[in-house]
Amino acid sequence: MPGTVGRVPTPAAPVSGVPGVAAAVRDHDWAATSLGPAAGWDPAVRAVVELILASPMPMALAYGDDHVLLYNEGYAELLGTKHPGALGRPAAEVFAEIWALPGVGEVIERTYRDGVPFLEKETTLPLLRGRSGVVEQAVFTRGYSPVRDSAGHIVGMLTVAAETTHVTKQLQSLSEVAAALAGTLTLDDVARVALRHAITTFDADRVSFAVDEGGGGWRMVRRIRGELMDEADERLPPLWRRTPPDWSAPVVQAARSGTPSFTTDGQPMRDTAVDRHDQKIRSMAALPLGTSVVRGGLAVGFQEPHTWSPAERALLAASAELIGQAAERARRFETQHGTAQLLQRSMLPEHLPDLPRLRIAARYDPGVDGNAAGGDFYDAFLLPTGGLGIVLGDVAGHDVQAAARMGQVRAALRALALADPAPDAVLAGLDRLVTSLGAEAGTHELFVTVVFGVIDAERQELTLASAGHPAPLIRRCDADGRPRAEYLDVPAGPPLGLGCHPTTTTVRFAPGDTLLLYSDGVVERRRQSLSSGLDALGDAVAKAGSGDPRALCAVATAAVSGSTEDDVAVLAVEHALKPSRSASMEVPAEPTAPSRVRHWMTGQLTEWQVPESVIGAAVLCTSELTTNALLHAGTAARVDIDLSPERLLVSVADSGTRGTVTRTRTDTLSSRGRGLGLIEQLSDAWGTDPTVRGSTVWFEILVPAG
Repeated sequence: MPGTVGRVPTPAAPVSGVPGVAAAVRDHDWAATSLGPAAGWDPAVRAVVELILASPMPMALAYGDDHVLLYNEGYAELLGTKHPGALGRPAAEVFAEIWALPGVGEVIERTYRDGVPFLEKETTLPLLRGRSGVVEQAVFTRGYSPVRDSAGHIVGMLTVAAETTHVTKQLQSLSEVAAALAGTLTLDDVARVALRHAITTFDADRVSFAVDEGGGGWRMVRRIRGELMDEADERLPPLWRRTPPDWSAPVVQAARSGTPSFTTDGQPMRDTAVDRHDQKIRSMAALPLGTSVVRGGLAVGFQEPHTWSPAERALLAASAELIGQAAERARRFETQHGTAQLLQRSMLPEHLPDLPRLRIAARYDPGVDGNAAGGDFYDAFLLPTGGLGIVLGDVAGHDVQAAARMGQVRAALRALALADPAPDAVLAGLDRLVTSLGAEAGTHELFVTVVFGVIDAERQELTLASAGHPAPLIRRCDADGRPRAEYLDVPAGPPLGLGCHPTTTTVRFAPGDTLLLYSDGVVERRRQSLSSGLDALGDAVAKAGSGDPRALCAVATAAVSGSTEDDVAVLAVEHALKPSRSASMEVPAEPTAPSRVRHWMTGQLTEWQVPESVIGAAVLCTSELTTNALLHAGTAARVDIDLSPERLLVSVADSGTRGTVTRTRTDTLSSRGRGLGLIEQLSDAWGTDPTVRGSTVWFEILVPAG
């Protein structure tokens, strides 16, 4: 009857099979189990045991009512640290942590009792296989079949199991990489996702990603197993390597021909290896991205011979296709973004006035998705009267037409101010211009808000007029040195083009004060009131570590929580307590450049008698920023230092255009990741400013009193 154990004595015969586990089976004391001594095993049972031990597939025999386990080498690998202790023990004891779960113990009992085979193509089971005590979610294809003795009685159950955890994880990773690629904007973003996906999914020793340069040549980026990549590194622009059009690396050959290649064992990089990591690669798969817009490829390599299974080839092809689609979107975005941003920033001043008592800084961040030109603008220029003209405005719209009108308004404002700097007269003239532009365009929906002011440093006065623009903000210090921020009461009136009749307001602008002009994108957020945004901005400016204009621009753009789809423009002017000292150095794109910067900066700051603690921190941070600029922009850079009695300000500007979308984010700093934490720890404030071409990264260190 089912479940009855039958045994027919037969002559003893040696148990064959794979060495290791087979020897353990042979030497085990089976007499102490329900299976009994090997000499008395039923011939049918012995045949099953022979089959199990000779099979490369993970197989086990669960014998008798207590399901005593006997298994082979493959099954022992699935058991992990449970082997060899599981040999000859009841299955319920070996798998105690999962036996009571649905689909585990009950299935085994039912198959043994009823004699009905069971097959499940995919099941997830929690297994405790390591010594760490961590439960692992493993995926299996498993089958159970009854084992009968020579008399036809069911005496046990044969288990055939194949772990598919790795395949399942690969398929899951394909879904994850698709989601990650959906959020990429630039080829830098695509490269980061592609490299991370390939090296983790295939557990490879080396992966690379290459794309054509568009006008000839290729650029390639790679990752090596074991590279120290922290969270900051993941956010960095990749270190691309440029190569000639006829480069013969497998990844480029696949991209050029559109045909994948698979090397099981050989030297696929013998002719193109750049270092020992490349030379060690023996097995490689190289696949084209398969897009019409971007020619490129993905390569995965191992240091040991590797047979590329059909499943792996299919997964690689699917990955390459997803990466290719993302690269195509990124190429289109970068082309459009570059045109829009170049138009936008070419209409903004490339350099602001450098004055002994007035320090000026500005920041502009595009809204929407950064893919369209906007209408926000700022300017600062010297007037014939000796004063400083300052302006910040916003032309409605996020398109090329808005940017073009912004350029007209900015140019007209400067011309009017140079003729008559009175703010009310300047805005009245602009109102007539905007009205005329609207009539020419046949629209009554051309709105421009603007605030214009004149700073007289000698008289310590600031005269302002506004046309529908948010109120300017001034940071002052009380008699006890405590900073505070206050909004100026400047009558706003209607925007330009709607019959603006501006009036002027004059306020005191003493040494130590800092003026902040800003666009509505700084304070407006969805589902937040305007007053809460203004309060947040005022509070952040008051709590800033100093009144330095560059630091306040960074503080202002981050003052209000939440994202904005509008452009953000900020202009800050500080009336310095004392004139500052400044120096600059042009840095060539050479390997020795960071060393030369360190030597020059140390000498300059020592000559200015800056405290040694400040010199050490500043030189280290500047070296990191210089290395970052040379690596990621690939062009010469410029280092500027500005020393006031209160603080040292250092900026490093590059003129590179590649990767500016990524590098204008404040989280993409440093040459190899360590610089991000370094700048945060050693400086009192830091940030990045996009410029007309390239970007500028800066930091500020407060100088101890005395």
